[in-house]
Amino acid sequence: MKDQDEFLKQMENLKVPEVNPNEHPRMVKMAIMNAGRSAALGVWLVVVPCYFLLCVFMYYFSHIRVGSSWFVAMFTLMSSLDKTPYIDFLGPIIMVVLPIICIIINSLAIIHVDFQKAGPQTGKVPEFSITIKIKIWNILLILLSLAIVGIFIGYVMTENISVG
Repeated sequence: MKDQDEFLKQMENLKVPEVNPNEHPRMVKMAIMNAGRSAALGVWLVVVPCYFLLCVFMYYFSHIRVGSSWFVAMFTLMSSLDKTPYIDFLGPIIMVVLPIICIIINSLAIIHVDFQKAGPQTGKVPEFSITIKIKIWNILLILLSLAIVGIFIGYVMTENISVG
């Protein structure tokens, strides 16, 4: 009984922190997407183009032409899909659209945008702020996706240049 009375007295003497409802929304910065989940999804969106680029690199630069090799099989699959009339769009989707989706979801996970109207807390001028959280995996996936898109666009541009 004695401990319970002391506990109740301590609870009654506690100071309750004051919360200003106008300040609360300014302090909370919510991410549009979860950084961990977007990084995990981004890995899958980048693995497929990276695997294709690795297969093409190994096919052209390693002089091993084994028919059952994974690299030859992937290269043959992609070249056969390129020649099929209704599935010829699959290559650009794999090489451009998937990395761009990866860039978008990982950017949404690390960028926070805040707009505050003019008021007593912000002064007489409205404020617009962009905050970027440094999440290494998300940033690496964004850079890798940019590299994949750049390599593919560079390849398409050099492949289609005709000197005449």
